[in-house]
Amino acid sequence: MFNKVDLSVSSYDTAWVAMVPSPNSEKEPFFPECVNWLLDNQLHDGSWGPPNLHQLLTKDALSSTLACILALKQWSVGEKQINKGMHFIESNLASATDEEQPSPVGFDIIFPAMIESAMSLNMNLPQGGSTLKALFHRRDFELKRGYGSNSEGWKAYIAYISEGIGKSQDWKMVMKYQRKNGSLFNSPSTTASAYTHSKSAGCLDYLCALIEKFGNAVPTVYPLDHYARLSMVSTLDSLGIDRHFREEIRSVLDETYRCWLQGDEDIFSDAGTCAMAFRLLRVNGYDVSADRLNQFSEDHFFDSLGGYLRDTDAALELFRASEVIIHPDESVLEKQNYWTRNFLKQEFSNNLTQPHRINKHIGLEVDDALKFPSYATLGRLSSRRAMISYNTNSTRILKSSYRCLNIGNEDFLKMAVEDFNMCQSIHREELEHLSRWVIESRLDKLIFARQRLAYCYFAAAGTLFPPELSDARISWAKNGVLTTVVDDFFDVGGSEEELVNLIQLVEKWDVNPRTDSCSENVEIVFSAIKSLVSEIGINAFARQERSVTNHVIEIWLDLLKAMLKEAKWLINKSAPTMEEYMENAYVSFALGPNVLSNLYLVGPKLSEDAVRSSEYYHLYRLMSTFGRLLNDMQSYKREAVEGKLNAVTLAMIHGNGSVSEEEAINEMKSIITSKRRELQRLVLQDKDSVVPRACKDLFWNMGNTLHLFYERHDGYTAHDMMKTVNEVTEEPIILNELQSRK
Repeated sequence: MFNKVDLSVSSYDTAWVAMVPSPNSEKEPFFPECVNWLLDNQLHDGSWGPPNLHQLLTKDALSSTLACILALKQWSVGEKQINKGMHFIESNLASATDEEQPSPVGFDIIFPAMIESAMSLNMNLPQGGSTLKALFHRRDFELKRGYGSNSEGWKAYIAYISEGIGKSQDWKMVMKYQRKNGSLFNSPSTTASAYTHSKSAGCLDYLCALIEKFGNAVPTVYPLDHYARLSMVSTLDSLGIDRHFREEIRSVLDETYRCWLQGDEDIFSDAGTCAMAFRLLRVNGYDVSADRLNQFSEDHFFDSLGGYLRDTDAALELFRASEVIIHPDESVLEKQNYWTRNFLKQEFSNNLTQPHRINKHIGLEVDDALKFPSYATLGRLSSRRAMISYNTNSTRILKSSYRCLNIGNEDFLKMAVEDFNMCQSIHREELEHLSRWVIESRLDKLIFARQRLAYCYFAAAGTLFPPELSDARISWAKNGVLTTVVDDFFDVGGSEEELVNLIQLVEKWDVNPRTDSCSENVEIVFSAIKSLVSEIGINAFARQERSVTNHVIEIWLDLLKAMLKEAKWLINKSAPTMEEYMENAYVSFALGPNVLSNLYLVGPKLSEDAVRSSEYYHLYRLMSTFGRLLNDMQSYKREAVEGKLNAVTLAMIHGNGSVSEEEAINEMKSIITSKRRELQRLVLQDKDSVVPRACKDLFWNMGNTLHLFYERHDGYTAHDMMKTVNEVTEEPIILNELQSRK
């Protein structure tokens, strides 16, 4: 699957290769096998091109058919095929000026040029017709406008469509675009035309290599290997089934990294390929510099062929790459994020542009990318959206339409849907178990406490979705429920005596909850904590082969003491400094039990040295700090009414009137961005890391959860996320419904 890249045949490009004359005789074709292919592969309606062509691709069929006719006419063969082809063109010529029909790249220049060639060969075309006049007028207008601008983008474009310019082309300028493999833009038709006029040995080597590889017909673009394989890796990841192809993916990425280090032209000459390689390598722990994307800055991009063609696929890949900023000085990615976001918004603000009428799914992909940053979504949510926007008919258009059969593989979609629904059925069973646990633990009796089981389990299932991570999911959900209960207990539900009593019970641990608790509420809370810690200890021992129970108790104790300190600030009506507040707040935000306990359950062995390392502490502090600030930004107005302090109000208080609400929030946003990027750098960094990657991913996944809940409002306290929750835990994906939309 990864070894072979399957590209569809292009009748158009094959025709241009077939027109290349032999160096020994201008009357003989250099590639007679291509001529024979044209003779044998005309469709029943007289056209050439893919069978069952999309109804919106008539211009593609016209262009391919006329090129094939010219090739056969040049070698005086196939009179029957020529006549059938001419009939097809005459019957469909009106479509050539139809604005609703997507146009192959360069159609308005190349097609009229081919018509003129046909006329010079005394072929019967309806001369003087209004359609032909409109075609020639449009061609002349575009050439006048383009040569008038003389931009670098135009020069690249006019070089790419050289077969439509012919003898008047500046071939010296065109050959500046020749690549190391001898081709022009990896385009067989451009390269064939260039060889015919320039006799470049490199062009001929490329064409001969094409025929040796593909036989008697060629694709419209070659090579496409790096792009196709990286697209498969990206697809498997986005669909949530990459864990089934770890070896194949690692092999592709290792090879890509080797080529990246060598400066491989096939990666760095194409914006989409380079951006995708950068993103996939970086998020998988390879050391790649963003400096290599400087060549696709806004100015450079629009000076290129892709920029001139307003290539939204490439811009989307550049946008996705720009989100993986992990160093403070990566201004190239900052700028790239800004201009690609604006470009994509502009391109899709109106009706779909022509090429996207064929692939409407690109609109869904762009919409998702702009709405849901990579740091503010959960894996299972992303996978669901990817399945909805997945296009199994991934037809693209260059100078002719083409498909790469590795992209848009229908088997991937089927596998992803089955995997999603299978995991979801397990998740539903676990959620039922957790609902019983809440009742059995009497947590539902605590009237002061928010009941957030659905949200807590959603966060676990949305990231730790594989079946084998059941213990980690259940632990995550139970810890989430319990930390919410405890937070409410310290905020509104408990007296100071009860709070102190709870901490004392956890410190002593081996006590009788019934006799040593000062109230029923304390007994319920402590009993639930003790039961959960014991459960985690048993499950963790099976994986870690050592006892971690004391550490889990320590995590809970740190949390309770931090919450008590906040409660005393409120009781005493004191305002800590910002430093004092944040030193305590990253612990009181209650992610310790959720994340630190679960590190023992996600798979790898986590040594005592790793747990006590600065890396472990730093991961925890970064995640908790930006999580606390996200929460504070969304809750400060409500908490101010309740008399509680948080980072926003403290910034204004200690600013002595010089810090406005807007300034305080903007400062919080800046800190959040900085901490999030630093966290991602630590997660992706492999060198000198003592915390296993699977464990580090848990910190990042929790960060994504926090952004999802708090990016726009306090989604955890509100009730308006249940639709999103149900998409992960309750609503299966129906494959037939997806296929009917394609």
